[in-house]
Amino acid sequence: MSPTPTQSANARAGCPRCWRLACVGLALWAGSAETRAVTLKDLVAQRDLTPKRFAGYFEDFAFEFSPDVLPADVFLGQRRGDCDDYAILADYVLRRHRHETKLVHVRMVGRVAHAVCYVSGARAYLDYNNRRFFLNLQRCGPTLREIAERVAESLNANWTSASEFTYSYVEDKKRFGVTVVKTDPPSRDPDVNPPAKSSPSSAK
Repeated sequence: MSPTPTQSANARAGCPRCWRLACVGLALWAGSAETRAVTLKDLVAQRDLTPKRFAGYFEDFAFEFSPDVLPADVFLGQRRGDCDDYAILADYVLRRHRHETKLVHVRMVGRVAHAVCYVSGARAYLDYNNRRFFLNLQRCGPTLREIAERVAESLNANWTSASEFTYSYVEDKKRFGVTVVKTDPPSRDPDVNPPAKSSPSSAK
């Protein structure tokens, strides 16, 4: 049975109106989601937070370089920052979710150094330059040399050294530890051949 002219006119008029209402609803929903900034407390309290889910919160963040590390809630609230802000926050939050992490600082020729957060269980690192992609974890081996090579490759750069470091929000201070220099033989890398510890039987 064919629709009457009136029914056809209503259907033609109704569809665009429905679409308009749906689009308005989606826009309002998206707007409210974007304006609601996630807080440090939200991230720490979230159950079973994985590195990938953590990275998903930062897809729409903007890049803005700062010589100082931003306090966590400032970075989250303004939704912009740099690689230090992201890596340090990832290290802080994921450790509280029982992930084994380390912060790595990679120095490169002719570039500002780049910081990433390596997650041992995922065998990958979180990189602020890669936060907008579906594959937001960069797969990589655990040594500083492997991480530095992968970071430099992603930036089409030449790395010179890589260091593990820690950071405290309370002290607002970085502390650098083990360092690997590219020109040194890989066999001398301290994280490949750590100093041997004395066993109880040999320590006499």
